[in-house]
Formats: sequence, C-alpha cells, structure tokens
Amino acid sequence: MKRTAKELDSILAERLEEHKQKRTKGKDQDFMDVMLSAIDGVYVAGFDADTVIKATCLAMISGGSDTTMVTLTWTLSLLLNNRQVLKKVYEELDQHVGKRRLLNESDINNLVYLPAAIKEAMRLCPPGPLSVQRVFREDCTVGGYQVPKGTWLLVNLWKIQTDPQVWADPMEFKPGRFLTTHKDVDVRGQQFELTPFGSGRRACPGISFALQMTLLTLASFLHSFDVTTRGNAPVDMTGSVGFTNMKLTPLDVLVKPRLSPHLYE
Repeated sequence: MKRTAKELDSILAERLEEHKQKRTKGKDQDFMDVMLSAIDGVYVAGFDADTVIKATCLAMISGGSDTTMVTLTWTLSLLLNNRQVLKKVYEELDQHVGKRRLLNESDINNLVYLPAAIKEAMRLCPPGPLSVQRVFREDCTVGGYQVPKGTWLLVNLWKIQTDPQVWADPMEFKPGRFLTTHKDVDVRGQQFELTPFGSGRRACPGISFALQMTLLTLASFLHSFDVTTRGNAPVDMTGSVGFTNMKLTPLDVLVKPRLSPHLYE
C-alpha cells in the first residue's frame, strides 16, 4: 500500500506541476486549476497547498470511479429484474434521441425517467451502505444515550433509505416515486431520507462527477444496445460485505445492437 501510495503521489505531483506551468499560459481551467487558485499559498490543517490539492484530486478520482462502477452495476441489475421499467427507459431514449444518431451529452438534460431510475437504485443499493465514520469531539447525549468523547459513529444509510415510515413499498424498485411523491427529494444530502453521498460539508466531493458519469454512461449504453440476461433469468441481487456495496456475483448480460450499423463503425 505504501508503494502504491508513493506511485500515485508521484503521478499527481507530475500532473500538478504541468497545471502550474499551463496556468501561466492562460489555458482552460479544470478541477486542479481551480484548486490551485482557491488555496494558493494556504496551509490547511498543517498541510501545504500541493498536498491538499493532490489528496483532494485522488479522493475524487478514486471515490468517484469506484462508486460509479458500483452504481452502474446495481442500476442495470435492477432494470433487468424490472423489465417494464427498462422498457420505459428505452422508450424515453427513443423519444428524445431516436435511432439515427448516437446519444450526446446534451441529450442528458432531456431525460427524466432514467435519472429517476438511477436515483431509485441509489436508494435501494447505495454504493456505500454505511456513512463515512464521524468522531464525537465531546461527551454528549443522543436520544437518551450517553456517548463519550472519541466514539466513532457510522450511519446506516441503507436502513434510512428503506424506512417504511418514509418510503411506501420500500423494497420495491419504483423510479416513478421520484417523479411524483418524492419528486423534490435529491441525492445531494439536502434531505436526510436519501443521502447516498453523505451530507454536510464532508459529503462526497465527487457527487457531480459521479452523477454525470453514471447517467451519461448508462444512457449511452442502453441507447446503443438491447440488454437481456441469458434465458431472461433474473439477476442475483446478493451483495458483498464491505464499505463499498459490491455485487457478490458478476453481472453477465447479452447485448444486441439497436441502432443503424454505420453508427458502430
């Protein structure tokens, strides 16, 4: 792990130096450029600006890519086990994109049902079923329980997101709820009944990256291919044990092109 950490630090240090050089030439800004401008010369919790920038970029890339992969897997699994929902997703893609061209990123803004399906998948199968640990900085009382200073707290996000007092039919995959009864509930941590990315100032910094990548990747994949399982068998929804809610068994699917052949060239 130490060797890997050093290699990653070396890669990020090289990229950071490249960005410092490009800034003097007025190049377009990306995330690392914005970080350079925001904390130039500032020490954060005893760390210099370069260390903070490298750590933040690594956290966003590693956290965003891993959770995006998990979310894509669970969302597709749920869609395959709920064919009527999958049919509606295909209908929406055909309506707003059609079959004469490939999906563009700008098409994402016209989609409503697929984002609701992804949100519902995050509710049922959050990438991280437990929140990042918090530490009590002082003795306190919570719900009548005495909690001593230094106690670690991990919130069971999955339990909250499947609470029958909040969600009707909590264990059923119903994307339509986010277009009707829960249309104002977002995943960015503003409503505590749905916080797959956490909430507050220590929420996942890669929320926007993960949401955009998940939606664009899944929309492009489903727009281009009809997806089924072998013999239309149901997908095994068993999860693994760990801080990341990985699917225990691989997701094996059959795909068939649904667009004009020249679009795949």
